[in-house]
Amino acid sequence: MQTPQSLQSPHTFHIPVLGIGFSVDTPVKVAKYGISSVVSLVDDELAEQLREYYLRERGESYSPITDADDDPRANRFSAYLNLLKKMVEESTEALRQAPFAEGSEINTYFELLPQDSDLRRRYEQMRSTSDASEQEALQQELRAAIVPGDIDVNIMVKVDRDRVRNGEKLPPEYADAMSALRGYANSELESSIVLSAGFNRRLTKYLERFPDFQADEHGRFRKRITLKVSDFRSAFTQAKMFARSGLWISEYRVESGLNCGGHTFDGDGTLLGPILDEFKTRREELYETAFEVYDKAVSKGTGSSPARPPQRVTAQGGVSTAGEHEFLRHRYDIDAVGWGSPFLLVPEAVNVDPETLEKLASAGEEQVISSGASPLGVRFSNLVNSASELFKYARAREGKPGSNCPKGYLKFNTEFTEEPICVASAAYQNRKLTELKDLELDEAERDLRYQEIIEPACICRDLSGTVELNYGTGRYKHDATPAVCPGPNLAFFRKPATLREMVDHIYGRLNLVEVSERSHMFVNELKLCIGSLTRELTNAARGRNTKSFEELRKYRDNLLDGIEYYRGLVSGLGESYADWKARIPAEIAALADQLHEISARHPLLASGDENSNA
Repeated sequence: MQTPQSLQSPHTFHIPVLGIGFSVDTPVKVAKYGISSVVSLVDDELAEQLREYYLRERGESYSPITDADDDPRANRFSAYLNLLKKMVEESTEALRQAPFAEGSEINTYFELLPQDSDLRRRYEQMRSTSDASEQEALQQELRAAIVPGDIDVNIMVKVDRDRVRNGEKLPPEYADAMSALRGYANSELESSIVLSAGFNRRLTKYLERFPDFQADEHGRFRKRITLKVSDFRSAFTQAKMFARSGLWISEYRVESGLNCGGHTFDGDGTLLGPILDEFKTRREELYETAFEVYDKAVSKGTGSSPARPPQRVTAQGGVSTAGEHEFLRHRYDIDAVGWGSPFLLVPEAVNVDPETLEKLASAGEEQVISSGASPLGVRFSNLVNSASELFKYARAREGKPGSNCPKGYLKFNTEFTEEPICVASAAYQNRKLTELKDLELDEAERDLRYQEIIEPACICRDLSGTVELNYGTGRYKHDATPAVCPGPNLAFFRKPATLREMVDHIYGRLNLVEVSERSHMFVNELKLCIGSLTRELTNAARGRNTKSFEELRKYRDNLLDGIEYYRGLVSGLGESYADWKARIPAEIAALADQLHEISARHPLLASGDENSNA
């Protein structure tokens, strides 16, 4: 759908947020090439450490923002983001002034672009012309067209711990997500804030206070709102909620919950293909419904109707090939595609220490698993042999389970204490293990409970460990134990890559996927969903299910509906998709059989009697 003043980008992909530390300074590395990326706003101490590092590297004075500051968390984020903006502007201007010569950064800028982009075609025209005056005119035109990628930021809206100072609870605006939002809102950036992992009502109301999120008379925003969503219903509902407050959603970032890195959010079994199909079919309805509500709210406040602002729909989660990238864009009218986990193999773009890089490059499917390592109680896509995992289990074997919880961003549990603590902490795990001793359980169940207790890891600290190793910053620079949370598609990439190689792979100019038997991203997501259903049924047999049997039946039925959707989709593809047509039907047929076998083994999936044994 075409909307007014369409948001433009020179690339058709972006780099989503990668943990806490992996993409925390990615804009410094890639924005000058027009590539947008997302910075995590969880760890303000890390932002401050990097601000000090970069200022000292630049020969500039550094004045610390300490805990004695009136608003330390927000001010640290503002100062760091302002520095990123300054550095990106400087590197972009240096690139813009570089000569058009072999190997120069200005050539790299245009050579990284998609082959079919207007800028790339004008660049090729400039290179091929023998007319000196025409070449000079084209070079000036190209220089003027150079724009950096956006420095977007991410806030996990539920990671909103209230803060205490001098024994007294601070007002809500000093909570973690609220202060991170304020840090971004008060910064000089003109970009997007990506809100993920649910809905936070007080955070939404707080957005209203900052004028940068309000459109000017042309419908343009200094700061845009991007919602990460898992389905159309969530987008539709939240769009109206934000619009009632006079806030416009500039982008819906649709993510395959299980087929991505980091936290994996398991929905109701509706698969990515049908979800994107609904976005395509109902995109205009979404826009018009939201704009009607938005128009009323803005008109009430200003006395006049706002201009019609632009809106994008993007997608991410499990994409691994240029064919999948282009298919998502053209089949579902997606504006851009997120490429996350493959960039963990690109040291030019992200922070990854040599040891972690080697483990990522050699990781197969059995090394990237869905785990309980996150203290949030949400499944976590995890590298099983990361330094964090090895350290965690080594401590448990020594009789010292749990972390000393040095950062505390995930302190939410009050099972044993009045003040919240983290379930990855020694304070919690020791209490929980003491409780376990008194339970009357068979040995197998006791072992399972033990593993569940010690599985959460100190990801607040460890997801920034690779930064501390690379830059020699922070409290743990000498003994950092990095955690890493790649998506399952990392297993299809078997070696480190340069930035140019990865971008060429995305646009089909190079192939970095060396696994010949790799299934399509839609099939991989289906496999992960069946695995999740199996895990839930196993937990139900132990009396530890998180979903009712009614919900599990709906989940199974949605998977079967998705299989039928994919059968119809593939059968309607042309001969240019011959490989997909040859492989996907057999793969999804086998998975359908597997689902039916699971249903046969668990009669409650077909029964309405939830009081029977699982």
